[in-house]
Amino acid sequence: MTRSYIPLNSLRAFEAAARHLSFTQAAIELNVTHSAISQQVKSLEQHLNCQLFVRVSRGLMLTTEGENLLPVLNESFDRIAGMLDRFASHRAQEKLKVGVVGTFATGCLFPLLDDFHRHYPHIDLQLSTHNNRVDPAAEGLDYTIRYGGGAWHGTDAIFLCHAPLAPLCSPEIAAHLHSPADMLKFTLLRSYRRDEWTAWMQAAGELPPSPTHRVMVFDSSVTMLEAAQAGAGIAMAPVGMFSHLLNSERIVQPFTTQIDLGSYWLTRLQSRTETPAMGDFARWLVGKMRK
Repeated sequence: MTRSYIPLNSLRAFEAAARHLSFTQAAIELNVTHSAISQQVKSLEQHLNCQLFVRVSRGLMLTTEGENLLPVLNESFDRIAGMLDRFASHRAQEKLKVGVVGTFATGCLFPLLDDFHRHYPHIDLQLSTHNNRVDPAAEGLDYTIRYGGGAWHGTDAIFLCHAPLAPLCSPEIAAHLHSPADMLKFTLLRSYRRDEWTAWMQAAGELPPSPTHRVMVFDSSVTMLEAAQAGAGIAMAPVGMFSHLLNSERIVQPFTTQIDLGSYWLTRLQSRTETPAMGDFARWLVGKMRK
């Protein structure tokens, strides 16, 4: 039986173009011409007898076949690179790529990293932060730490910790807050989830803010708390992730009422084969959270 071998350059060109959704950016990364990337992708499509990209107004979009191929190539290239690194460094080092929502990273994970490196010096942990909207397949992530209800399509999720929300503000603003209703005199800061302040006000026994109330929307709780410290308004944020600010009294929690709209989860695509490094990281992190 004769096998048709696909050139590695075609697979590499597709993987880079799919990550960037751009032939131009892929060409820059691989130090070749735009035309070379286009030809390699076209050659791969001919080998596979399917279309991998469609052109849209803003550039490229993956077809279903392209979306299925990308995570397989990401994992394969990562494993090849990991093995080559072992030969180059003469030590059995494993690479682990984890995407973590920024709030959990600063409020919980970063202070624990020294402990992880002490226990697992052979694991090259590569972290990237996101704003809870992330594409693990396109980014080639082994694990993703997210906030939500624990249900994502095609994904296994391990519970890490609860993340109750409450208003947080500067001491100067807190001095003017005698009841929850007083907060409506100030700008309300929130994430992209529209229901946070309505849910909290209802839990506190107050009327929700009007649709025309002054609101600032953030894609990161970390930047939201920077705004709150500066006196820009009152933030709705996960209290446990900002204990360092509360302990320093740079931020105040004016009312004890909290609401639970989600938790933090360690997630893995079901199509992602678990490696020894992934297993070590998951057991270590879950153990830390349960303590």
